[in-house]
Amino acid sequence: MTNLISPSEAWQRLREGNERFVSGAALHPNQGASRRSELVNTQNPFAVIFGCSDSRLAAEIIFDLGLGDAFVVRTAGHVLDDAVLGSLEYSVSVLNVPLIVVLGHDSCGAVTATKDAVETGQMPPRFIRDLVERITPSVLTSLREDKTDVNDMVVEHAKQTVDRLLESSQVISAAANNSSTAVIAVAYRLEEGRAQLVTAGVL
Repeated sequence: MTNLISPSEAWQRLREGNERFVSGAALHPNQGASRRSELVNTQNPFAVIFGCSDSRLAAEIIFDLGLGDAFVVRTAGHVLDDAVLGSLEYSVSVLNVPLIVVLGHDSCGAVTATKDAVETGQMPPRFIRDLVERITPSVLTSLREDKTDVNDMVVEHAKQTVDRLLESSQVISAAANNSSTAVIAVAYRLEEGRAQLVTAGVL
């Protein structure tokens, strides 16, 4: 199975869908019974969206997508683990998806919790602590650059997640190196509903 669109064309489709969502002109494509029938035995998504689990960040809605359009993986604070990496490698090696979007958003609870933990020295309990530990490098980088606003930290964390993804997965880094797949960081503004590219020079 091959995708017939380039990484930049995939991002353009996402941008156009997001613009429709922002302007209140969403088309809600590919959501009918016929589309459901088409996809019973196959799927050919044109993008992967690896985003935060936040309930306000429903990928198919904010990019005005339908069934079969996007392969979506979500964890709190879009934190990487082995299951996420396996899912993303599957999307690239089996589904040949040309674009992976790491999707962060302002007022992110996981990043805010990490900022609080770094500033107070008080770590949260149990598995939330694991999330905070994985986000801490992004918060520390922001603080070293005198960026103390949590939304600046969100952008830094999205960028660092892209870097970690490429460093952790030979499958994905190889696809990126031969330009069959691009990996980008995007920040979503809750009030505006706009998704903005925050990595440069990839597409």
